[in-house]
Amino acid sequence: MEVSTHTTSTLSRSNSRTSSNSELEKELIDLDISGGANNKSNTLKKRISSSRTPAKKAKRIRFFRNGDKFYPGSTIPVSVERYRSFDSLTEDLTRLLEDSVTLTGAIRAIYTLEGKKIEKVDDLEDGKCYVCSCNNESFKRIDYNVSNTNTKNPNRLSRLIRPLSPVKNGGSNGSTPLKEIDSVVHPRIVTLIRNGVKPRKILRLLLNKRNSPTYEHVLTAITQCVKLDTGCVRKVFTVAGVPVQRLAQFFEEDDVFFAYGNERVGNNDFELEAEESKAIAAHRKTLRSSTTRTGPKPKMPVKSHNDTFVCVDESALNGGILPDSLPLELQAKYTLGSIVGDGNFAVVLKLKDKQNHTEYALKIIDKSKCAGKDHYLAAEIRVMKKLNHPYIIQLVHDIETMKNMYLVLELVRGGDLFDAITRVTRFSENQSKIMMKHLASAMAYMHSLSIVHRDIKPENLLVELDSDGNVVLLKLGDFGLACEVTEPLLSICGTPTYVAPEILMESGYGVKIDVWAAGIILYILLCGFPPFVSPDNQQEQLFDAILNGYFDFPAPYWNNIGDSVRDLIINMLQSDPELRFSSEDILDHPWLTSNIVDDTRDPNGYRIFSNHVY
Repeated sequence: MEVSTHTTSTLSRSNSRTSSNSELEKELIDLDISGGANNKSNTLKKRISSSRTPAKKAKRIRFFRNGDKFYPGSTIPVSVERYRSFDSLTEDLTRLLEDSVTLTGAIRAIYTLEGKKIEKVDDLEDGKCYVCSCNNESFKRIDYNVSNTNTKNPNRLSRLIRPLSPVKNGGSNGSTPLKEIDSVVHPRIVTLIRNGVKPRKILRLLLNKRNSPTYEHVLTAITQCVKLDTGCVRKVFTVAGVPVQRLAQFFEEDDVFFAYGNERVGNNDFELEAEESKAIAAHRKTLRSSTTRTGPKPKMPVKSHNDTFVCVDESALNGGILPDSLPLELQAKYTLGSIVGDGNFAVVLKLKDKQNHTEYALKIIDKSKCAGKDHYLAAEIRVMKKLNHPYIIQLVHDIETMKNMYLVLELVRGGDLFDAITRVTRFSENQSKIMMKHLASAMAYMHSLSIVHRDIKPENLLVELDSDGNVVLLKLGDFGLACEVTEPLLSICGTPTYVAPEILMESGYGVKIDVWAAGIILYILLCGFPPFVSPDNQQEQLFDAILNGYFDFPAPYWNNIGDSVRDLIINMLQSDPELRFSSEDILDHPWLTSNIVDDTRDPNGYRIFSNHVY
């Protein structure tokens, strides 16, 4: 994934540490981290056991990945002699954990299972479990698997079938090489039939590279989903009764599976009752809709006022804003240019650096018009200072005075996506793919920092175009509603067309509301109108449609648009946030990972490239 920089390049060298070769060698073997298959673990072992000075017996500490309920944790020996600084410990934890789980950056913080932050190595207690967090992630309180691995527990997978590190190739436990994971595993929702008395319980589960890197990981995920009375799921079958024994079988054509423990399989177990078949069908949305939309074509919603960037005539005057009215710090460094946009609370102008002539956007916010909303402004600046990503508008400088807030921002020249949609009406799959890759990459980076945007819409997406009018770059801007997520949010906010159902239900929401909004945008890019509309432009009707969750791909507007992108849209617009794709799942979806040349054609047979027809 392109959002994260390689962690080891940003880490400082750890301080030297001392240990006893013979004792540590034995400890590492006991803890199963000195196996020869993994180069990084070998490097870690050599570094830990390289010196000759005897040391006290190290504490055995088990570390989990923050928010990962599937990772069983890694246990390593820890002592102050070996790790003379907290940074040296987090460096080695980064190297060790990235062998087994997906990290979004370097390990920066360690928490107790109760969420208390650990400040130094001495604070770690022997035999206890702790949670490792990357970058600025907040602690996520979930049920980490802290069971004693030596305790006989009927609800725990035996050692022979417990998940191994997904990067260990081969092995006797059915682990899957990385190349196979990359080629086989892709995000998809499967339907599970829980073994029991008919009619049986029907459940759904999202599989992806984070919970399904190996066959054993999938069994663990299914076990936690179906919660069999008899304990762990040990046998899985397709609807046709074929045993599922390989990882790849979970990602082939079949998407409905029977889940069993050690129970005997009956002859009629694979026969579905009418009620069961109905429940399975209710979960499915067909990829190709046979409906033909009659009457006038649905329209895009009216453009909402955008306080960050509104495309206006650049020949306009400065609107009464004089260069000498700016703070002296800005006057000294920049030359004031023309208006780029204006809004209810702010005006945006061009700035040019006097030394290197680089152009920026200056957003001037009138604080008197933000009375009662000061916390949004503070949150916007706080969030933007944490963000540094190629597909996110960069905050360069901020200055506050008694009357105004001045934000110097990166300038994007192509205007916003709403205006581009207005000009083009619909984009080709290739053009849409470029924009969705950039947006999903920006979202994945934000969400890894537990930041939710809450107002993703075409007006807040800035684009750059090439000489032929094709979009080559998309950047996410306007973080006025963005905030850090430490617990489910309840505030109702956003723009009606793009608002997720969990916001309307006031049941609490998180970062996946951004994925819903991105799904709406992808739908619009390909056909020119949103999936949820109100015939009479009534907001209540629109909200009812969103809560209902039903949408289709009507002819003729979706003629010859591929099934793969439809599948992605369906998974981004899942009403249940637990089943909805994450931003990382979007990046892993075959439509975005495929390099197949687009051959989209309009109903008349002409090939469409952006605003050009051939």
